[in-house]
Amino acid sequence: MASLFSAVDFSKQSLWFSLASIAFNPTAWNIVARNEYRNKTITRILGGNTKYGCYFLALCIFSAGIIRDTLYERALKDQPTQKLLPEPFDTLVPAALFLAGQTFVVTSTWALGITGTFLGDYFGILMDHRVEGFPFNVLRDPMYVGSTMCFAAGALWYERPAGLLVTLYVYIVYIIALKFEGPFTDMIYSTRASSQAESKKEL
Repeated sequence: MASLFSAVDFSKQSLWFSLASIAFNPTAWNIVARNEYRNKTITRILGGNTKYGCYFLALCIFSAGIIRDTLYERALKDQPTQKLLPEPFDTLVPAALFLAGQTFVVTSTWALGITGTFLGDYFGILMDHRVEGFPFNVLRDPMYVGSTMCFAAGALWYERPAGLLVTLYVYIVYIIALKFEGPFTDMIYSTRASSQAESKKEL
């Protein structure tokens, strides 16, 4: 770990911009989504249409993700290079990591749909059943895991030790985000279940 730190140029602003964007994205979306659940701010701005509100947030999240990835790539290119894996693993391992990571991200988005992926439940757009097929039968949080794998793939492909530290940082940020996101989402569905149970009692 000490040798890893010694191969990182902390003086590069691009590194700090990358770290800031990585932390900003999940933090901002959790704050915005919780506000939407409580106050319906985006929905009201868009004329009361919850789907339009969710699609707008999806566009914002997707765009911010592209900016985050661009800043990460720029940060990597500004960092010192160091051989991390012997040939041919220096290309095979990152390629396999990226392919697996993208597979988890794309298939989880396909399984959940746009509203399921981009916090539609905070807009009141709830799924009828829990998704249990691939990749959710392999991982609990395939999108976050897949994204982390892609960060690691980039670090290994460009042979930048700094990228491995950034990947560890990404993993920590996602764990913290899930500590807030997971219980809140569970509460939303629990509230719906309680409401449905009360409605059946009244009938």
